[in-house]
Amino acid sequence: MGDLSPYKVGAHQHVPEIKQASRAKTLSLTPLLAPMPRGLLSTVTAQPTKNVTAADVREVLQDAYGTEPFVHVLPEGQMPHTAATFGSNSAHLQGTVDIDSGRIIVVSAIDNLGKGAAGQAVQDANIVLGLAETAGLPINGVAP
Repeated sequence: MGDLSPYKVGAHQHVPEIKQASRAKTLSLTPLLAPMPRGLLSTVTAQPTKNVTAADVREVLQDAYGTEPFVHVLPEGQMPHTAATFGSNSAHLQGTVDIDSGRIIVVSAIDNLGKGAAGQAVQDANIVLGLAETAGLPINGVAP
């Protein structure tokens, strides 16, 4: 208890897929390990190719995920918390821009035992089998 540590700093295995999906030329991802039974909070930063505002970043996130049942772009000013995703298959996102560097910042929270590989496998199986994507998967966490 009382200890945080960064995980795979500067060489995280998910950087290539995030770059592909976001079309970013470069980005930084530093997930943190904390002494808790489940949950993952990640901060991803990227240098934009043009000047953008926090509203622009949020609009891109809304356009990409607004219809996804398990991805929730949080209201402006509200940051993701791992407790809010506990027990769910959901991902909570927030985007903004660093006012000093101009870098885009996206913060995400998931329950790594829900939205992690197990929940994703069920979600994928639902799609392949023609079931509702949300079948058998909780959308809401057990904490507010």
